[in-house]
Amino acid sequence: MPRKIFVGLSGGVDSAVSAALLAEQGFDVTGVFVKIWQPEFIECTWREDRLDAMRVCAALDIPFREIDLSAEYKKEVVDTMVADYARGITPNPDVLCNSTIKFGALASWAKNEGADALATGHYAQRSDASGHFELLRGRDAAKDQSYFLYRLKQSDLARTYFPIGGLSKVDVRKEATRRLLPVATKPDSQGLCFIGEVSMRDFLSRYITLVPGPVVDETGARIGEHDGAALYTIGQRHGFTTGSSVPQYVVGVDIATNTVRVSARREDGARISVHLTDVSWVHREAPLGKPLRAQARYHEKPVEVTLSKEGSVLCATFAQPHIASSGQSLVIYDGDTCLGGGVIVEKPSTKPAKTPKTPAKQAVFTFDDSG
Repeated sequence: MPRKIFVGLSGGVDSAVSAALLAEQGFDVTGVFVKIWQPEFIECTWREDRLDAMRVCAALDIPFREIDLSAEYKKEVVDTMVADYARGITPNPDVLCNSTIKFGALASWAKNEGADALATGHYAQRSDASGHFELLRGRDAAKDQSYFLYRLKQSDLARTYFPIGGLSKVDVRKEATRRLLPVATKPDSQGLCFIGEVSMRDFLSRYITLVPGPVVDETGARIGEHDGAALYTIGQRHGFTTGSSVPQYVVGVDIATNTVRVSARREDGARISVHLTDVSWVHREAPLGKPLRAQARYHEKPVEVTLSKEGSVLCATFAQPHIASSGQSLVIYDGDTCLGGGVIVEKPSTKPAKTPKTPAKQAVFTFDDSG
């Protein structure tokens, strides 16, 4: 059994209880706070979060360490996110952060520093299934974060612990209170720290050109204006103006013409099937032709889906038309077991995406438990 475990501490209650539970089980626990990139024009709470992480370590009498991964985060997460928005697709930075930062750069650093395993405050579970590991949903359905972890491999799960995956959020708060942890009543973090209180529009406007353009209806008639087509995703109903008294939903985005198409029927943006790229499986490839469950967004109700191949390209067909936006991850489940998934694309392409050149700025970001 691994004895030395590094725990990613965000300064929040989830990671704090994770460290406490492992320490009580006899592991040699070290708390780690991760510094991640943040632009200079946004204020982040990293100083307070870092201090809270240190207080947790002091309360548990465990070592505190920190690592600066700002350059890695800027390159792997922020630059990729900005490039995707510029191409008119909606990315998922939490998925990128988990695969490249938390279970990538951080896990590698922890191993080099002598850790046998890494633990996080994610609401997910790992199961040893007779020779391989499975990634399972967290017990608390409202907090389950397996969606963000679908890119984990067997080598990742072999060295990973999710101590609170079998607990509800209410239970985690109770455990923190019972142990008198200094973050027991601290509110949950919301979203990405590097965005902070700034809107996505204001953030993206620093890196890509956003030009107002027409909002059109299903006939192509102009009925309003948007702030820049790159800001919108299928199913969205806010952030643009129309002359209609009836709520309108985005059902199409054309970056080339800077046009957003809307409809009073949100289901007009749904589709019966999607192609997937950057496919990743936790253990083995999901079975073809078998009814499975899938999520195209975090916290949405899973829907029935069947996988097939079109040549070498994976295709997912929904039992009913479903909103599935390009750039988002479609995560595949068999019951509560996360099998893996891929990134939704309009048309499969073998051309690598171009990354915009933006100046890196040194800053920090907490090890966020939210994704």
